[in-house]
Amino acid sequence: IRCWSNIPFITMPLSRAHGKSFAHRSELKHAKRIVVKLGSAVVTRGDECGLALGRLASIVEQVSMLQNQGREMMIVTSGAVAFGKQRLRHEILLSQSVRQALHSGQSQLKDMAIPVLEARACAAAGQSGLMALYEAMFTQYSICAAQILVTNLDFHDEQKRRNLNGTLHELLRMNIVPIINTNDAVVPPPEPNSDLQGVNVISVKDNDSLAARLAVEMKTDLLIVLSDVEGLFDSPPGSDDAKLIDIFYPGDQQSVTFGTKSRVGMGGMEAKVKAALWALQGGTSVVIANGTHPKISGHVITDIVEGKKVGTFFSEVKPAGPTVEQQAEMARAGGRTLAALQPEQRAEIIYRLADLLTDQREEILLANKKDLEEAENKGRLALPLLKRLSLSTSKLNSLAIGLRQIAASSQDSVGRVIRRTRIAKDLDLEQVTVPIGVLLVIFESRPDCLPQVSALAIASGNGLLLKGGKEAAHSNQILHHLTQEALSIHGVRDAVQLVNTREEVEDLCRLDKLIDLIIPRGSSQLVRNIQKAAKGIPVMGHSEGICHVYVDTDASVEKVTRIIRDSKCEYPAACNALETLLIHRDLLRTPLFDQIIDMLRVEQVKIHAGPKFASYLTFSPSEVKSLRTEYGDLECCIEVVDSVQEAVEHIHKYGSSHTDVIITENEKTAEFFLQHVDSACVFWNASTRFSDGYRFGLGAEVGISTSRIHARGPVGIEGLLTTKWLLRGDNHVVSDFSEHGSMKYLHESLPLPQRNAN
Repeated sequence: IRCWSNIPFITMPLSRAHGKSFAHRSELKHAKRIVVKLGSAVVTRGDECGLALGRLASIVEQVSMLQNQGREMMIVTSGAVAFGKQRLRHEILLSQSVRQALHSGQSQLKDMAIPVLEARACAAAGQSGLMALYEAMFTQYSICAAQILVTNLDFHDEQKRRNLNGTLHELLRMNIVPIINTNDAVVPPPEPNSDLQGVNVISVKDNDSLAARLAVEMKTDLLIVLSDVEGLFDSPPGSDDAKLIDIFYPGDQQSVTFGTKSRVGMGGMEAKVKAALWALQGGTSVVIANGTHPKISGHVITDIVEGKKVGTFFSEVKPAGPTVEQQAEMARAGGRTLAALQPEQRAEIIYRLADLLTDQREEILLANKKDLEEAENKGRLALPLLKRLSLSTSKLNSLAIGLRQIAASSQDSVGRVIRRTRIAKDLDLEQVTVPIGVLLVIFESRPDCLPQVSALAIASGNGLLLKGGKEAAHSNQILHHLTQEALSIHGVRDAVQLVNTREEVEDLCRLDKLIDLIIPRGSSQLVRNIQKAAKGIPVMGHSEGICHVYVDTDASVEKVTRIIRDSKCEYPAACNALETLLIHRDLLRTPLFDQIIDMLRVEQVKIHAGPKFASYLTFSPSEVKSLRTEYGDLECCIEVVDSVQEAVEHIHKYGSSHTDVIITENEKTAEFFLQHVDSACVFWNASTRFSDGYRFGLGAEVGISTSRIHARGPVGIEGLLTTKWLLRGDNHVVSDFSEHGSMKYLHESLPLPQRNAN
């Protein structure tokens, strides 16, 4: 706790040795001293007369929040000229209206012309009002602000530089936010090409160069430059081919075409880049971002500090491999080439991958052993996740068998005709299957997922981006290498990409122009986070696997314990494992019920009692905290129901629409359950563990979907395909089918071509 003027404030332990900029966005959260530069387009309204008050209030709120976290915030602001222009125009209009009313009458008021206002006069009139506004806004957060006006001469005079530096340090020590601006009331017009070479000198020609100079002088960790564009583009923003540059490196200027400067202010994007590179050379990290967009301006500064992918980040460290955007483009191009291959060629790739999994078994298991040892040493994985992380010879053999199933069943998956219609004479329409495009599959602790998903993507002709967990890095690396080796036999190596950069999952979910479908494979928390983060990309998956088994009064004694044991104990960490056991009330205190309880105790399954079950017991197990719980371990909930109808209602209320089972010998009751339970998978007298792509004969699955659009249940090749329409005509136009036209619609269904018997 530090104190100033009897007001205590808390500081965070944020510190680092200055002299080198941050290499990655993820490190920005460690920034202690931050300069926020507000461009004229950010501070002013669209008419350039007056301030954008709502936007400014949001920026002050974000700066205040970071200041109260213990960071040292400084603002370099524009806006004095615009604010002064508003005030002077008002005064001139008022003065003119009075004079003209006295001399010429009201009829000439509409013809009044407002003279061009000199910028220095506007700045003089607006500086005090702008500062008063900042003070009022910061006061709402119990933060004091102080104004500092500077000119280029202040940086050339050594004594003035020392005075400025000392003043700023003292203000920061007192937890005061300095508001810095060029003194536009006295500053001379900028001289072209007046920059001197070297790290120590940059001319203060505008607020961009001022912010850069100040950031280096004050040994600032981060400079955030807010403008009216998203960041730096490889061509002028608004042009058809313009792409936002995520990371900009010194020396990349040749690949960039600069457009015109912003609608207001002195500096355009070229000036911002020059200032940013100068600051970067001086050891300050820089991000240029949009401070005017209504959807992001309310959190743009905090998002940047949190390391999120916002704007253009300037870095001196160039990664060895491609960016994730480049990987996505490579996957799309590779996927299109893959889809154009013959079905036999795609199958050959998958067969080759299956062979590599067994041929390279020793190398794979060695890499997996490294992952297991690192996870155990760090103690960061629970036992169920360690089991998922582990590979074995039997797992690799099963994977190879599954991949061969996929290869055999994929012969006519892409380009299959599913509908043919004769629209009119010589005008035939076909609906055919095509790949979805680029898939992003995010998975945790499951290296066996990589070859499974890769094989399904290859079979369906999709490009694939894979993002695995850090805990499986060694395993994923070798499995991806083998996948690309298999793809190379037909020249489509780039179709499957493994993301190895420090990309956060949330940032990947924002690549809506590059990714067509996201498939999460992991914990319910991971799936929920992805569903929340993916604003413009569909997500296929399930957030939870709360699977039920209902034991009916007519259940077979021999079947009950076998099915329950397999559903719960065979692999309790799986999403298709039993979590809630529903027992018909009439079975309580019967030998069958005792057998179920004894079996669970022998298997060391911890039992949680549902509220209704607990009411029947004098000494009950621990009562369940929630009936909507996925344990993922040797634990389960037992609840009592009065009928199959109540069992269905319980499943609909507390289940996750994943997999639910009835055990009964009564066919009528079973059919009622099968027809009324609204889940992706509903079974009769079979374990929940059958809910799996391999066991369904799909070869493998990319996941189990509980959504109701496109694909549901275990998702194999079919779930990774969409369709397109092909219309073949001969000089047909719609006007021929009008009331007086020569053509008539037929809409005749045509037979489908024979599918490949293999």
